[in-house]
Amino acid sequence: MPTAWVAAPRDALLREVAAALDDPHCSGAAILGVDGVGKTLLAHSAAAAFAVPSTLVHRVVGTATERVIPFGAFRALLADADITEAGRPAELLRAAQEHLAGDGAQQLFVVDDAHHLDHLSATLIYQLAVSGSARLIITVRSGAELPDAVAALWADELLKRIEVGPLDATATTALLESNLSAPPDAGVVDEAFAHSQGNPLHLRHLVDSGDLTNDATLPALIDGYLSGLASPVRTVLDYLALAEPLQRSDVTALAGEGAVEQAEVVGAVAIHGDLVYSAHPLYTARAGAGLAPDAARALRMSLVEHLTAGPSTHVGDQLRLAALAVESDNPGAVDDFVSPAQHALGFGELALAEQLAHAALERTGGLPARLALGYALAWQGRGPQADAVLAAVDPDQLSPSELLAWALPRAANQFWMLSEPAQATAFLQSTRNRVTSPAAQATLDALAATFAMNAGTPLRTLRIAGEVLASPHADGVAVGWAASAAALSSARTGQFDNVEALARQATAADHPGLLRFTSGFGRITALVMAGRLTEARTLAQRYTDFAELQQPGRAIGETLVGYVAIAQGDFDTAVTLLSRAADPLARTGYSWGPLSLMLLAQALGQQGEQLEAAKALSRAESRHGLKSTLFAPELALAKAWSKAARGDTTGAIEAAREAVQTAERGGQSAIALRALQDAARLGDTRAVQRAQRLAVEVNCVLGRLTLAHARALAAGDAGALTEVAADLADRGLHPAAADASAQAQRV
Repeated sequence: MPTAWVAAPRDALLREVAAALDDPHCSGAAILGVDGVGKTLLAHSAAAAFAVPSTLVHRVVGTATERVIPFGAFRALLADADITEAGRPAELLRAAQEHLAGDGAQQLFVVDDAHHLDHLSATLIYQLAVSGSARLIITVRSGAELPDAVAALWADELLKRIEVGPLDATATTALLESNLSAPPDAGVVDEAFAHSQGNPLHLRHLVDSGDLTNDATLPALIDGYLSGLASPVRTVLDYLALAEPLQRSDVTALAGEGAVEQAEVVGAVAIHGDLVYSAHPLYTARAGAGLAPDAARALRMSLVEHLTAGPSTHVGDQLRLAALAVESDNPGAVDDFVSPAQHALGFGELALAEQLAHAALERTGGLPARLALGYALAWQGRGPQADAVLAAVDPDQLSPSELLAWALPRAANQFWMLSEPAQATAFLQSTRNRVTSPAAQATLDALAATFAMNAGTPLRTLRIAGEVLASPHADGVAVGWAASAAALSSARTGQFDNVEALARQATAADHPGLLRFTSGFGRITALVMAGRLTEARTLAQRYTDFAELQQPGRAIGETLVGYVAIAQGDFDTAVTLLSRAADPLARTGYSWGPLSLMLLAQALGQQGEQLEAAKALSRAESRHGLKSTLFAPELALAKAWSKAARGDTTGAIEAAREAVQTAERGGQSAIALRALQDAARLGDTRAVQRAQRLAVEVNCVLGRLTLAHARALAAGDAGALTEVAADLADRGLHPAAADASAQAQRV
């Protein structure tokens, strides 16, 4: 490569990045473009212009081989921080953010190839952007598959998105003229521009090939460049293709003395501190593609043997080593794949957990390996495969503790992923009959409580959960399940005074996981019923902060925001969020999936989108079943608003009445009141009959407003309808207020 090559970033792009860094309403810039267009050069030039002497500038690089390693991209910055040991991801992220906070000096993070960030690194970047504690410049390859947290950086308007296109013909000519000893022929320049389409990296390799008229593609040009490298330099790139970055000392030991220096001189690698990276991601991508399988395995084996001989104190390093060992000819270099698989599960790296658990199962065939693999498959929505792995276990050969550890994931997978709630409940009960430990019984009962809640029996849920929470033998898992189910069940049955304490108890348990959303839904429901919609929206918004790192956590959080947005009349936001949440939730098997579609149909129906509302309703009906019976009233309301959108007022009122009846039959008195509010909005003059009884049974603001609305409607009292419309508007219930006002005018 010509070391004197110069391709300065364009002034207009530099000004855009500078403006984003100076903008108090965002945290920096996201630079997007194809490979070789100059994203990294632009990012670092902008960083140099922005930084003052007191600014701490941190470079973070995402690589393809590190994408599944927790905090892999932050390896150097977090090297002296004890934050990669086992623990809850949310706690690890807080610890990492605190460690990076420094002494309060202004910080600028330049993140190259953010599309390759692992989930924890991506989430950490997102949280830095949300907090405003640092300025950020990230580069992203256009069209690449992105971690959810990276895509959200500009979707949530935290970073300004800046597109970098190729050079035009004039700029291409100027670039070539400035980097060649003699001015090129105009026809040759035109041909170079036609072949390169103004891509600076392509132009650079055309110059390096010695033929500007070469019509080879950029990958082919890079292959030619790689084939001409000296053997030690190519060896360095081959190792980086398998594991990038590597410590300089490790590369030297593997590729030979002087190999790193030689690779740096010819422009094949870049050195950042003690870490060696390829000079461009395409170099390692093409080097890896050119490796024969046997050669790759041999290199990987030598890499594993070398790394195994050194210390490996952090979980991230151990996971990286285990992942390399699995694909080498010497998997025995790692003594245990079960522990790394379990760590990968804890970090939310499900694909890596599956790979490592498969290796563990092939080696030992033991229960711990099957459990790790079963969880990894189930959490990816692959219920039948998870069931096959777990069903191979003979329960008669298990100890009591092993029986419990096996029965919990198998029952949960049956209930949610296989959509076999009746079989799962029966299996859980039969397992309980076999255990004698009070702690094991409490844990099984807690899972039974979540089953009962989803099956639409919240009163039974409260009874079972109450017994678990009163048990001195209940562990953190049992308390988490029981308290979260009890929090949502209490809210939907109208027992609002208990919701907050139960939600706090659930969150404080050792195993909150996705259960935080269940208890959060209880808190949000109680706030909506209390007419505190602004607080409910703020709380719901907190559940989209990637506390669970990846899907389905964000989609569930967006469903909660959509739930409140509908009550507020913010239908555009609700439709956007619920449409985005529906697909990832549909893949999980959780009852959140049908609920998101039910709410989407309600929002679309209230917008008058007849066709789209009908489509969402149809999808909700097809996915609804016993495991989402708790939300049967929401399905009936989706039907009501879908009918209303097509002008079928009579059918809409009948569907709203069905929602009320369904809620009452299930003991969901608060939800019956919510449905009565919609019935009154649709013009049901008979809603007052149930409202009078339920408003007494469920003491809340929404109940009193619904009763006032129903009474005024039944009496045909225009003045009373106008008054209740004002009261509803004061509480932020704008759609109900608008409907009451319209009814007053009609009267």
